[in-house]
Amino acid sequence: MEMVNEAETKSEAWELAKELVRIDSSDPGAYEKEIGEFVYGWLRGRILESGLEADERDEAGLGAEAAADRKNGKILLCRREALPGRFNVMARIPGEKPGPALTFICHMDTVMLGDGWDEARPALGAVAENGRLYGRGACDMKSGLACALTAFSGILKKVGQGARPARPLVFIGTVDEEDFMRGVEAAIRWGWATKQDWYLDTEPTDGQIQVAHKGRLWFELTMEGITAHASNPWKGADAIAAMAEAVSLIRRRIKDCPAHHDLGISTVTFGQIEGGYRPYVVPDRCRVWIDMRLVPPTDTAAAKRIMDEAVRTAQDEVPGVKGSYVVTGDRPYVEKDDQSPLLAALRRAALEVTGREAEVGSFNGYTDTAVIAGTLGNHNCMSYGPGSLELAHKPNESVPFEDVRRCGKVLGRLAEDVVFGN
Repeated sequence: MEMVNEAETKSEAWELAKELVRIDSSDPGAYEKEIGEFVYGWLRGRILESGLEADERDEAGLGAEAAADRKNGKILLCRREALPGRFNVMARIPGEKPGPALTFICHMDTVMLGDGWDEARPALGAVAENGRLYGRGACDMKSGLACALTAFSGILKKVGQGARPARPLVFIGTVDEEDFMRGVEAAIRWGWATKQDWYLDTEPTDGQIQVAHKGRLWFELTMEGITAHASNPWKGADAIAAMAEAVSLIRRRIKDCPAHHDLGISTVTFGQIEGGYRPYVVPDRCRVWIDMRLVPPTDTAAAKRIMDEAVRTAQDEVPGVKGSYVVTGDRPYVEKDDQSPLLAALRRAALEVTGREAEVGSFNGYTDTAVIAGTLGNHNCMSYGPGSLELAHKPNESVPFEDVRRCGKVLGRLAEDVVFGN
């Protein structure tokens, strides 16, 4: 039900966001097949409506093929499987001159639909009420996806009307961002993402331009003990007790790590644990999964030293226990580069649209652009999108209309300035 004046919510990005929210692309869940097909079809329709020709491919890179596109003037449109049945989408408007492309990169999946939604605001309802859009992915990040798509479409229209783009504009829609981020990893392998080009994702940033990211390091820590009856615990080795010693030490060490002037403090979360059989049996095995968010100067090597100390301490405190760990995920931290030309261009666009300087901050989570920055050493990677990260992944997730309108205009201005060399 719409409880705001329709004229007040006249925005192409807003209407598109509603359509996107109605599509279940939960991960795990329905995944991205339906939304990927929608995005691909939407882009194809906009290319044709602009009087341009789509060069459709099932697989494509952006090297020699991109150079060829500059000559034939076609809009490259591609979908390529990153995981079985799950494909990334890419569209590219060629530029007439060499130079870095501006790329909007947006994930198409959401977290699980989840429970706890108000009856009048179902997860896939796309209910617009009092100037807010409710639904799973409303802020993370289907409204941002809508802003990027409509900004891309705006450039298509201008090119169709005879404008000559100096620089390329690219849209990439990725899969699996809410899980292991294998969609953006595939984009890097295929050459869709490079060290030279500029990358902007549209995660919810509360009006900020968010550049820096904490590192994300995952461990799986295991304690192997010796089983025994609880009435004779000295005959066994308690793996859970040993894990408690390790967990306590890790918490203390991470708490003592130095803070960073932009990124804040390093943190640790023990997200999952399993072990033991019954209350009356000494447990011979315990395993915990650990998530560390690290800021400079604390890096992977420093975290491993903490883990080594935790294992030694646990073994000393609970004789007979053997501890070990494996690294299951390692994303480096990304620091802000004040000299980034994309940062300067985005700040100008935000100022022109809003009339005030956008605050530059850091992103608490890890994004597709952070993967590109960390993997390739690309300093032109950042986030700017509608909504607040504090509402993401929760029941009754929502995004304000004014945020969507602002972000759509800023992305449109940025694209025009970069692509046409303003």
